[in-house]
Amino acid sequence: MNFPLQVSDFNDLKECDKPIHLAIGVFDGVHLGHLAVIEPAVSSAKDNSGVSAVLTFDPHPSRLFRGDAGTDLIMSLKTKVARLHGIGVYVVIAKTFDKEFASISADTFLSYLLEQLPMLKAVYVGENFRFGQGRIGDIQTLIKSGSALGIDVWSIDRIKQNGLPISSTRIREALREGQVNLVNGLLGYRYISEGNVIQGAQLGTKIGFPTMNLLWSPECKPRYGVYAVRFLIEGSEQWKKGIANFGVRPTVTDGDAGEPLLEVHSFEDCKCSLNESIRVEWVAFVRDEKQFDSMNALKNQIIQDCQVVKSLMSNG
Repeated sequence: MNFPLQVSDFNDLKECDKPIHLAIGVFDGVHLGHLAVIEPAVSSAKDNSGVSAVLTFDPHPSRLFRGDAGTDLIMSLKTKVARLHGIGVYVVIAKTFDKEFASISADTFLSYLLEQLPMLKAVYVGENFRFGQGRIGDIQTLIKSGSALGIDVWSIDRIKQNGLPISSTRIREALREGQVNLVNGLLGYRYISEGNVIQGAQLGTKIGFPTMNLLWSPECKPRYGVYAVRFLIEGSEQWKKGIANFGVRPTVTDGDAGEPLLEVHSFEDCKCSLNESIRVEWVAFVRDEKQFDSMNALKNQIIQDCQVVKSLMSNG
């Protein structure tokens, strides 16, 4: 088998002939708490000539039970898979959490996984992991099953920051409040946006601040506002500094823009074509999005924003 690999069906791994070390969880954001669970699986797989794997779910399992009221994800599946592969995970199993999977009893959950993955050697989960129909299975249930089946079960304590557990829920709340420094600290890396450049109205160009408009629509939306960013154009290895606005552009749309847009203005010369992919790292929150009385007032504010961001990023 060729690694790294992303699959959606257990059958795609039937031919795997090496011990599988499997971390299980939604792992939305792949934050520092998640790394505490995943990295031991990666390390053990390397030490034992095995395969490191992650079983994750997309969409969030809560969508099955609560529909549109379910949990909004911090990152897309594509971004999550890339992040997992980047930390050394060989195989990402992105399973749809459907009624059939949700109906598996806690007592038979591990035997079900072993049936699907005959080379399963060990599982790695967080201490608050719940599973099985009705979410009645806990670590002790898993250990009991593992003992009977010859599968090692590793449970990892929650990682805390300032006495509070690092969690995806906490990161979502911080993201919606524009607390980028906290978000980045809990993630262990800068918050990421990835999207393709789309045609804009060229209004930024007309006032001297051309932007790259990104087709990017996250489930969990950051606070509308202006941010200091770095970005990388696909095919390039050079990160560039810039300023971005995420929101509905009330000055030019009267607040009736529909879906928010991510607009990135570069402080450096760069060439970017329509449909090119751009990766954006969010560095700091600058101010809330607001409506101005005129385009000239908007231009003057952008000049001030750029000065603030350049000062923030002068050492980075």
